Amino acid sequence: MNNLQLSLLAIFASLTISGAAREYHVSVNGSNQANGSAGQPFRSINFAAQLAVPGDIITVHAGTYREWINPARGGESNTKRIVYQAALGEKVEIKGSEVVTGWKRTSDGTWKITVSNTIFGNYNPYQDSIFGDWFNNQGRIHHTGELFLNGKSLFEKETLDKVINPVADAKIKDQEGSTYVWYCESKGDSTTIRANFQKVDPNSNLTEISARRTCFYPDKPGINYLTIKGFHFSQAATQWAAPTAEQIGMIATHWNKGWIIENNVIRDAKCSGITLGKERGTGHNVWSANRTLDGSLHYIEVTLKTLRNGWSRDKIGSHVVRNNEIFNCEQTGICGSMGAAFSVVENNHIHHIWTKRQFSGAEIAGIKFHAAIDTKIEKNCIHDTGRGLWLDWMAQGTRVSRNLFYNNDREDLFLEVNHGPTLVDNNLLLSPIGINNQSQGSAFVHNLVVGQLSMWPEPNRFTPYHLPHSTEIAGLSTIFSGDDRFYNNVFLGTGNELNPKIPKYNYGLGIYNNAKLPVWIDGNLYYDKATGYKAESNKIEQPGFQPVCRIEEKEHQFFLKIIVDDNFAKMKNKLITTEALGKAKLPQTAFENPDGSPINIDTDYFGNKRSLLAPTVGPFEGMKSMGQPVRVW
Repeated sequence: MNNLQLSLLAIFASLTISGAAREYHVSVNGSNQANGSAGQPFRSINFAAQLAVPGDIITVHAGTYREWINPARGGESNTKRIVYQAALGEKVEIKGSEVVTGWKRTSDGTWKITVSNTIFGNYNPYQDSIFGDWFNNQGRIHHTGELFLNGKSLFEKETLDKVINPVADAKIKDQEGSTYVWYCESKGDSTTIRANFQKVDPNSNLTEISARRTCFYPDKPGINYLTIKGFHFSQAATQWAAPTAEQIGMIATHWNKGWIIENNVIRDAKCSGITLGKERGTGHNVWSANRTLDGSLHYIEVTLKTLRNGWSRDKIGSHVVRNNEIFNCEQTGICGSMGAAFSVVENNHIHHIWTKRQFSGAEIAGIKFHAAIDTKIEKNCIHDTGRGLWLDWMAQGTRVSRNLFYNNDREDLFLEVNHGPTLVDNNLLLSPIGINNQSQGSAFVHNLVVGQLSMWPEPNRFTPYHLPHSTEIAGLSTIFSGDDRFYNNVFLGTGNELNPKIPKYNYGLGIYNNAKLPVWIDGNLYYDKATGYKAESNKIEQPGFQPVCRIEEKEHQFFLKIIVDDNFAKMKNKLITTEALGKAKLPQTAFENPDGSPINIDTDYFGNKRSLLAPTVGPFEGMKSMGQPVRVW
């Protein structure tokens, strides 16, 4: 901003902080010297963000905005927010990239462009590489920057020769796309990018390069009660978001409370789309800085630091993330270390996460949360990721309900070193591996599970459990295995033969025959390769029957076709309630709502009421064979 803009900003701020709430307008045809009214809109969203006070609305009109929005202040409460919204019916794009033009063809058949580093301001993503705790670079450098052709990201290569002579990556689905490649060199005052666009002329098409590390992120904590809705976010050079680090996604809350992020399209983040995570002061990639301690010890230390830094229901979390579409991000669609506690994540479509697979690491999933305390994850559709949903450390009071998972090639749900209670009910888990369970104190009720399950202990890591509905730590323990409940689920048992070298996997619940802690298992239906628990009295096994189950996608709608026999009607099951589930062993906490009220699992996947006397096994009340596909999302 120039001096005149700063002076105007100071005048506006002094007038608005004490005045009545107002609506600011922003347009690509506006001016930051205007007054921000509908007739005289501002040009920059971030300019308006420096003026807005609790109760204000910032309405952004159609167009592309290439800027970092860094709000100066937040709202005061759920009823006195600062709202950022796209104008009704108008497409508003907020991009972390800049357009580049003037590509030159080189003698080796590639294209070359050199840009001034002034385009990047104080952050050059072609001089910064992805780095962080639990990140695996697979032996090479990965810059946080990216090159896009007509909105699609190209594949970075570590040598120029691999750009001149690209080879398709046979390990991924988009093999043709993997031959569109680039390489960069950045030093001094310029950055040079060499690219192979195959037969495409980049000067006749849109080419963009990432230029900002984020799109919407306050650079300080304490910016609470914001609403962000209706935007298209894309192409930010986001850094690896480890749970022990400051987590900056394309939209990032920065250790705040009460944000609503809704009805947005979020795509093409180098690492994460949305982060609900922690700030830097309590640790930033502490394990990478000190390998003399185990990473789990470092995370315990970080957790204790966050508690001293105010991690509590009163100050942190309680976000709502709903009705967003998130895709083409290479780490997570949504992640959050401790900052996702007490939040609701619902009705999001998260897909095609970690599809390029040029790097890996232990923080990759459609949704990856640490410490999802009293967090509800409901009615989401998560597909074509590595892992679908990963709940790691301190999931307590968490409910995973009425979600559709499919075509995830690691597993749909991974529960890692949690002590519960975690309730997983009425989900469709349709991938080759449905549940990967390295936790205890969980309840699985009325789910449809197509593929394999695993269950195993973790004797080498002590992880926290908490007082009920609180961040306050009650104790630490290892994972013994067991203390789980499985009621009224259907296991289809379809898929590849089990690998005898990995004994922790199985179809059905036979893996619980060797659980160390007690388990409660009853009223489940098993088909094909799925086998029941040895002490389960009310079960039906149908080893000779192979069900049909598949998802069909049509115009962003998902339809399930399932063909089974009539055993759904034969099961004599009971309604599952908080009382029936008991308490998780270590936290001695019931499977109940965040406010302490009891849960009755008396509705099905669609929200239909269940029979109170004899509810149908599986996620659909009154289920029969569905020869005709039924819409499930």
